[in-house]
Amino acid sequence: MINPSDLSTNNSIPEKKSFRKQNLEAHYSKKGRAGKPVTVIKNFMGSKDEMKGLAKILKNKCGVGGSVKNEQIIIQGEHRDKITLILEGMGHSVKRVGG
Repeated sequence: MINPSDLSTNNSIPEKKSFRKQNLEAHYSKKGRAGKPVTVIKNFMGSKDEMKGLAKILKNKCGVGGSVKNEQIIIQGEHRDKITLILEGMGHSVKRVGG
């Protein structure tokens, strides 16, 4: 049985970095990548550090690699559904594009 007082004193959960709500697009692409599928997140408005921080969160939650190039977050593999759920959980609205 879970004691409610234990939940309020549990400091082991790291605080999530907050981002302002944005309208993002999750694209599926294989072009120019030797046929390897990737998920590309476009329309993120923020500093380079914020974009890198969001990319790191997405890569960790999907368990894959990726990068930030040309104002886009590139995640290896086709993970649009999972990424959409993660971003919507953070308060962003996400439009699924392509594929």
